[in-house]
Amino acid sequence: MSRRPFFRRLSRWVAFAALAWLALTWLAVLMLRFVPPVTSAVMLERHVGAWVHGERGFRLRQHWVPWSQVSPWAPLAMVAGEDQKFPYHHGFDFDSIHEAIDAADDGARLRGASTISQQTAKNLFLWNGRSFVRKGLEAYFTVLLELTWPKRRILEVYMNIAELGDGIYGVGAASEIYFHEPPSRLTPAQAARLAAVLPSPRRMHADRPSAYVLRRADWIERQMRQLGGPSYIGKR
Repeated sequence: MSRRPFFRRLSRWVAFAALAWLALTWLAVLMLRFVPPVTSAVMLERHVGAWVHGERGFRLRQHWVPWSQVSPWAPLAMVAGEDQKFPYHHGFDFDSIHEAIDAADDGARLRGASTISQQTAKNLFLWNGRSFVRKGLEAYFTVLLELTWPKRRILEVYMNIAELGDGIYGVGAASEIYFHEPPSRLTPAQAARLAAVLPSPRRMHADRPSAYVLRRADWIERQMRQLGGPSYIGKR
């Protein structure tokens, strides 16, 4: 019996599954261009992790705040601290990737070179980890975001889902918990301090900053001035 009909059917099913995946993921990204995400994959992962490990006092705090109700210093601080080429790249900072690889080849610890677009894709749709599968999916969703959303939308979503403390996500919850202020009233110094904890938000604290956090916040604030202020993120 010939195996050709079986392989033809299999190839058709694989092609159908691939097209369905492309359509569903693109539709999800397109919808989220206009509709605020209710949660994110990383928030769900943290919530499930707390339940599995018996963290009974854990409470996830996050609420959506539109761009117009956030101090312009908050998105600028995140760009200054995380991804200064954000207005200009198309999702990937290849110069930073090459620099990280070169540093690792010289014996330094491999550091991240993810852009804000990549971090938004990962936080919104994927799980934490360093597998090739996750990195491949991260690249895929990053391309979808860059093709479908304007830069301001990417940054708006990132501001609202980034982890800024243990169980604290987004500038809305973080500004109220740490500074007892709405996000619209964040000062440059407060915004810089929030951005300063992004590398390790469960270990660093914006309200009880270590010497390292204070130094990093000071550096971010200087970068914000050197970039030209909030008008820098309005370039795209």
